Amino acid sequence: MSKEQKSLKLSLLLTGNELMSGDIVDSNSVMLAEALSPYGCTIFYKAVVGDELALLEQEIARIAEFSDVLIVNGGLGPTVDDLTSQALANVLGVELIEHPQAMAELERWCAAKNIAFNDSNKKQAILPEGVELIPNETGSAVGFAADIKACRVYCTPGVPSELKLMFQQEILPRLPLDTQAKIKRVRYRVFGMGESGIQQRIIKNGLRFPKELELGFRASLPMLELKLQANHEQDYEVLDAFSEQVKALFGAHIVTDDSRSLAHVVKDLLLEQNKRVTFAESCTGGLMSSLMTELDGASQVFDAGFVTYSNAMKSQMLGVKTSTLSELGAVSQPVVEQMLQGALANSGADLGVAVSGIAGPKGGTESKPVGTVWLAWGSASKIKTHCFYFPVDRKRFQVLVAALGFDLLRRDMLGIDEEAVYFKERSLQLKASSKKN
Repeated sequence: MSKEQKSLKLSLLLTGNELMSGDIVDSNSVMLAEALSPYGCTIFYKAVVGDELALLEQEIARIAEFSDVLIVNGGLGPTVDDLTSQALANVLGVELIEHPQAMAELERWCAAKNIAFNDSNKKQAILPEGVELIPNETGSAVGFAADIKACRVYCTPGVPSELKLMFQQEILPRLPLDTQAKIKRVRYRVFGMGESGIQQRIIKNGLRFPKELELGFRASLPMLELKLQANHEQDYEVLDAFSEQVKALFGAHIVTDDSRSLAHVVKDLLLEQNKRVTFAESCTGGLMSSLMTELDGASQVFDAGFVTYSNAMKSQMLGVKTSTLSELGAVSQPVVEQMLQGALANSGADLGVAVSGIAGPKGGTESKPVGTVWLAWGSASKIKTHCFYFPVDRKRFQVLVAALGFDLLRRDMLGIDEEAVYFKERSLQLKASSKKN
């Protein structure tokens, strides 16, 4: 908000037993906070309640007392535990009625989806009398709004994709926000370094953080986001200059300055270079292929991947020598080289990644402990290999190894000579052994 405007007190009330039990994770409040941030607005207050009518009524009335805007999220569906309409009607002191426009929208949605219209569906058109409808372009439950004294209440669907579109297209334009907000931010997505590693590099290189800026970290798997923010227009030059210093300091560890994943960055590079990719996966179980094919346009750069979990399939599908597997084990340099050679030959791809490791929690040895993984990457004429060590749980291991494969390929495609810190921090010096896993 500008200095002339009062700070908007926007509160959020999330509903649903699934949120309380942990069966689903709240991503909606994160999305709303990010959408509001460019306008200098933050969520003033947030609460979560289960599917209990009296408690929901109590919270709506209580939060409305100290808020300018209240977004109630969830509880608009067709089942008996969807209580938002009834709760708001009780707080407003009005009846629930069949809303003709909401009913027409519901019937249209059912027809478009070839879903039989029934009494359960009809519940989503039974709304508090006098509310303003808010269209839902992708779902069956319309949103609606009403005033409780000086507080504007917006009731929204809990499905993240439905909420996101409704909020951006219908609710955000109605909010009394400062559209002339002067916030500017730069986001860098970093792979291969954690918060402590980033902080240590900043300190070690004597990089002084300007007092005019805000610094934020958002740790996630597999990348960490580093955010730099200027809240005033006069600080833009400071932000631009410092962000360039940060970019130079972290170099190729910065994957992107937008929201793309590692797989997405690699896909875009493949498109730019007119190349195709393949993956030969053992311990990651097809995760790399899955991450690539979930992206729009993947068919332009990807024809086939190979999940060869057993030694027999490594030999049968990719031509890995049985003698190599017998003498050195599946988790070895020659095996991943041969896996990649076979995948490239079978798919006709220009580039590829092969992985073979011990995800655990069992299967490790003294010479190859759980967390050991060999990767091969590159083209048929230039294959690179390295052994890494990630002593983490099985799921985290798979996510990190898949991300590592994409990052090694990204660096190779960009011709980056700078060695990533994970070569030093995550390499494993294998002990000699006559027979390996």
